[in-house]
Amino acid sequence: MAKASTSAARAFAQSAGAKIFVVGLNAATGILSARSLQPAGRGELAAMILWYVFLASTFTFGVPSALTYQLRKNPERRSEILGAGLVLGLLTAMLAMVVGLLGMPHWLAQYDHRVIFFARIFLLNTPISTLFLIGRAALESDNDFTSSNLSLIGPPLLTVIGLAALWITHHMNPVNAAWAYVPAGLPSFYLMMHQLHTRFRVRFINLLQNAKLLMSYGIRSYGIDLCGTMALYVDQALVIRILKPEMMGTYVVALSLSRMLNALHTAVVMVLFPKAVSASPAEVIEMTGRATRLTTFFTAICGLGIVLIGPQLLSLFYGHEYRSASSILRILVLEVVLSGATLVLSQAFMALSRPGIVTILHVIGLSLTIPLMLVLVPRYGTTGAAWSLLLSTCARFGFVILFFPKYLGYRCPRILLRLSDLQMMRSMIAGKLRRAKPDAVGASI
Repeated sequence: MAKASTSAARAFAQSAGAKIFVVGLNAATGILSARSLQPAGRGELAAMILWYVFLASTFTFGVPSALTYQLRKNPERRSEILGAGLVLGLLTAMLAMVVGLLGMPHWLAQYDHRVIFFARIFLLNTPISTLFLIGRAALESDNDFTSSNLSLIGPPLLTVIGLAALWITHHMNPVNAAWAYVPAGLPSFYLMMHQLHTRFRVRFINLLQNAKLLMSYGIRSYGIDLCGTMALYVDQALVIRILKPEMMGTYVVALSLSRMLNALHTAVVMVLFPKAVSASPAEVIEMTGRATRLTTFFTAICGLGIVLIGPQLLSLFYGHEYRSASSILRILVLEVVLSGATLVLSQAFMALSRPGIVTILHVIGLSLTIPLMLVLVPRYGTTGAAWSLLLSTCARFGFVILFFPKYLGYRCPRILLRLSDLQMMRSMIAGKLRRAKPDAVGASI
């Protein structure tokens, strides 16, 4: 048990470090594009590059989560299960592309024809985005968090380099900036596919049988994936449709700054779900509770700092044109803290093979977002979008807490931090330092 805890802590520390590094890279891309393009240009850039990621994540049908679960449960069949997962991924990506091609002109009606044209061109990246999700799920099921983390770092790193080159050469415009984003994932994608082939020896046999196995779990967990995607992107999709590019640019900047707080929660989920799948129910509840308390506490502390110096941060990094976004930044920070806690708590249902319950709960909560936005965004602009997200997240958070005892037979773990959590964390850090000290001495000798 101690060995498993140490392994999980090591994986979390590595994942958190990678997520924080990615947050830094994304912040750099946001600063470069926002400063160079101004709010209207930043809004056009978002309109072009949003869709392939949004649609790939929307049309997963739960395959990545199902792959993680089934690979852990059926390791002897992992080659053929992964083969079926890759085929399903390509099929869902094709469906997503068709939906995007047909719907784009209607959704971006107030944008220039050039923006619509390139938004449709960039949909060709949808299969790569989908297979990224599936590949990372497979690697994490095999406890290869290092490779999964490296696949996250590559694309934003290349994007920063591309945007910096455009800025230095004075060729920065929305279309050129989009080309810095879209192809940046290709090298990481190639390396990931090579690793999957080497590690899993992918086989495309018994496709129908394995596809049914994946979809039996995937459909039940799909609502969680869909709600997670909607929570991240539906506000942007609706703001793009309703508001002018300048307001979209301002909203995206505030959203990007608040989303920096997601690093800890997403790192925890990345490690918690694969580790919890094979644990006992009591262990799952304990792991989930401690992870929720620690990540929510540290995220709330960081969020408070962002709220206090938000206007200064927006002016310093993005430019004074974005200072008005500070009013919605406060709402979005609170939403991120609550949505992160909801995400971590949901992993207990996922690991105990009750994904359908979380799907229902999230759909009920998130179904508030669209009507709220349709009412509030035309009237209150970006502030209405932020409040719509917060109210929807509060509903999801409440539902997850209420249904812990009903469907898992356990009380919902405490959300507020305990002294024992900090003591355990201090002990783990102290133990790691003690183990590292002899190694350092040996290396110096």
